[in-house]
Amino acid sequence: MSTAPLSTVPSSTAPFGSLLGAAPVRVAAAGVPAFAEVPRGAGAEVAALDWRPPAAGDPELAWRLARITAHARVEAANAEAVSRLLAVRPVWRDVLPAREALPVLDDRASGRRLLLHAGPPIAWDRMCGPMRAGVVGAALLEGWAGTAEEAERLAATGELEFEPCHHHEAVGPMGGIISPSMPLLVVEDPATGRRAYSNLNEGAGRCLRYGALGDDVMDRLRWMGGTLGPALRTALRALPDGVDLRAVTAQALQMGDECHSRNTAASVLLLRELAAPLARTPDGPEVLDFLADNHYWFLNFSMAAAKLATSAAAGVPHSTLVTAFARNGVEVGIRVSGLGDAWFTAPATRIRGMYFAGYGPEDANPDIGDSAITETYGLGGFSLAAAPAITGFVGGTVAEALRISRDMARITLARHEAYRLPMLGGVGSPVGIDLRAVLDTGIVPVVTTGISHREAGIGQIGAGLTHAPLECFRKALEAFPVPEFTDSDSTDSDFMDASGADPAGVTAAGA
Repeated sequence: MSTAPLSTVPSSTAPFGSLLGAAPVRVAAAGVPAFAEVPRGAGAEVAALDWRPPAAGDPELAWRLARITAHARVEAANAEAVSRLLAVRPVWRDVLPAREALPVLDDRASGRRLLLHAGPPIAWDRMCGPMRAGVVGAALLEGWAGTAEEAERLAATGELEFEPCHHHEAVGPMGGIISPSMPLLVVEDPATGRRAYSNLNEGAGRCLRYGALGDDVMDRLRWMGGTLGPALRTALRALPDGVDLRAVTAQALQMGDECHSRNTAASVLLLRELAAPLARTPDGPEVLDFLADNHYWFLNFSMAAAKLATSAAAGVPHSTLVTAFARNGVEVGIRVSGLGDAWFTAPATRIRGMYFAGYGPEDANPDIGDSAITETYGLGGFSLAAAPAITGFVGGTVAEALRISRDMARITLARHEAYRLPMLGGVGSPVGIDLRAVLDTGIVPVVTTGISHREAGIGQIGAGLTHAPLECFRKALEAFPVPEFTDSDSTDSDFMDASGADPAGVTAAGA
């Protein structure tokens, strides 16, 4: 028996090429990064596969996920929900004081001092600094309090009430505070008459939505209610068909916007629609100056349009389509079409971003705002490929922006044919977040967003990227009822027997 010299036996550190002569060694690695690092360090060509175990490795949850994957009833429900979402044509119809647009805010008739806020439900004692500042500013604006201290006392004693904007077909960026006298834009679907609402955008810098307080902030809010809102309403009367927001969004995506954190083109397009009728109003020049200097102006329109469309997809039994994704600075919450109005929450995430001079991550509040409704509608982070210039504002690279949009297509049910992404060959934006796909791939929705200071009264300190917590989706799947199979459903007897038993012996997490 002969033995090869030790020198001819490949060591663990020898180049992989020595195993097969000059032929290159190509390795596909799945799992933890170390699986790719070792062969790569030895000279192999390694393709690292982005694979994660379904349902974050929870066997019971994975079995529940398997039971609703390719289920005939779930597939039919999702087709219906997506069809409803895509059929909506958002049109800007009006601007009204909040108490007129939403009767629940009519404090004069009801005597209630109700404020709407961003995100899932939250009480005063749990609110973050920026949202608390928004509450104080709104109480001062409405004349319910004369000082910040008095406003805080009213909130602490329960004399001020709080409900999510989403509970009233409304959305608000960042703190999202809406009070009775604030002007709301009204967006309507002509085919159904359904409406959604948002407040008007204050612009950049020190704004109530970011938690800033001061005379400058309050003066602007009063001007918006007394001058801006009425002027816009007068201008809209000269546009009998309103403003087609789907058309504006479609054009803006071709011009470098993603219609969440970058709205430069969309704001200009909207200003073009308004310029002539506004110029004929008494306050037109002043209003036009404000709009010309507000590159965020279209954001709230984008949000209201997205809310209108996603709400149309709500309430479809057995559908796994996500209809709301919102943050209150403490928690992130999602709603799912087939699960009604229930919220599924997790702690708010931190934001990876770029900060204004003098600020850093230690100053930042966790993720906040209803503006992630744009991602739920296929915009924002889902259309990041359309806005390469935004990387200079939120961080990252153009290559990362393209990758994110491709990743988002893996967790959605459709593409929006009206919203095309030129940097990806003109494909439609990915739309219709699928609860199942998120948990199957481990890919979570990416959001472009602003960053608020964690303390009340300061305001915006940067912008960046973050994501929805996977825990929200885990909780939603745990609550999702697995539809029974019927004779009309197509089933695979090798996968599941008629009783729904797991042939592999894993206990299902409920039915």
